[in-house]
Amino acid sequence: MLKPPATTRRDLPELVRLFLRLGLTAFGGPAAHVAMMEDEVVVRRKWLTRQQFLDLLGATNLIPGPNSTEMAIYIGLRRAGWLGLVAAGVCFILPAALLVSLIAWAYLRYGALPQAAGILCGVKPVVIAIILQAIWRLGRTALKTRFLVALGAVAVALGFLGTNPLVLLFGAGLAAAFARRITARKPPLILPLLSVAATQAAPATALAAAAPVALWPLFLVFLKVGALLFGSGYVLLAFLRADLVEHLHWLTEGQLLDAVAVGQVTPGPLFTTATFIGYLLAGPSGAVVATVGIFLPAFFLVAASGPLIPRLRKSAIAAAVLDGVNVGALALMVVVATQLISAAIIDRVTLVLALASAVALLRYKVNSTWLVLIGAAVGLLTCMLTLPR
Repeated sequence: MLKPPATTRRDLPELVRLFLRLGLTAFGGPAAHVAMMEDEVVVRRKWLTRQQFLDLLGATNLIPGPNSTEMAIYIGLRRAGWLGLVAAGVCFILPAALLVSLIAWAYLRYGALPQAAGILCGVKPVVIAIILQAIWRLGRTALKTRFLVALGAVAVALGFLGTNPLVLLFGAGLAAAFARRITARKPPLILPLLSVAATQAAPATALAAAAPVALWPLFLVFLKVGALLFGSGYVLLAFLRADLVEHLHWLTEGQLLDAVAVGQVTPGPLFTTATFIGYLLAGPSGAVVATVGIFLPAFFLVAASGPLIPRLRKSAIAAAVLDGVNVGALALMVVVATQLISAAIIDRVTLVLALASAVALLRYKVNSTWLVLIGAAVGLLTCMLTLPR
């Protein structure tokens, strides 16, 4: 059983402040969130070593659910025990959930999304710089041997070829374990692997997209997504489309795309897309139910697996698996960053923002939160200046 650290009372308020701030400013998706957390808890506060952070990152990729939220929960657990587990997760989720609920109210009232293109345009190049900084720093720790460097290169190539993220992560872990066993000449070891039986919601009678939905079925749909979805927010759209559009007919294609867009342009976890959908389907109560449903499994999975992570490092084979998974996770970050560059760098302003952010992060160690806020302000100002008069 994991015991809370002796400094729980002193550390809890700081943990709350940190994750409330990240929940308000962490734009850009899971890779950017992880990068910002690494800067805060490894570089600035030194709560974790870079290796410990990498091990937690590897663990988030081995369990279903929202990776960056699980990372926040793991950090809370390691820093302040069970209270920290709840506080870090709730504080990271809550600001985004409240903001998304407000946008959903405006969406229903006015029939369209509030304009956020300018802010997003300014934030994206900063996010690219944050992700690249994290890849550089974490890569120096994760790529400890020539074999892991080669494994990382192969994983990046497979990522660009469209390999399933789960296959890539487990493949990298097993490859590292196999190499370690051959080198050490140890007997075979059967590694337990997570096996998830994908289920589908039973087809239901077609409902009008705007018709109210009962809270219990709504909760069960999002609980299933939170418990079974690997790959974080990057594959969330496919899951939600299969259940909510094709099978249950609760949403139209356009409403689903609007919901995902809201999750992307707001800070915090992309899984708060569920908050938006819940509000559309059942009002404020639906927003609460959907949010709790999709995030609840993450808290239980982290609580169950958290005490095991330090023990994995004591086993040579398990440590090798973790090293391989860490390399695979970094490879996925490289692929995501590369895919985002073309969408983020669209003109001279965004190019200057990206380069200036990279210099500020790598040379002057500026806090990434300030850069995100500056990027948002520059993007909004640029948008206002280019609007037709």
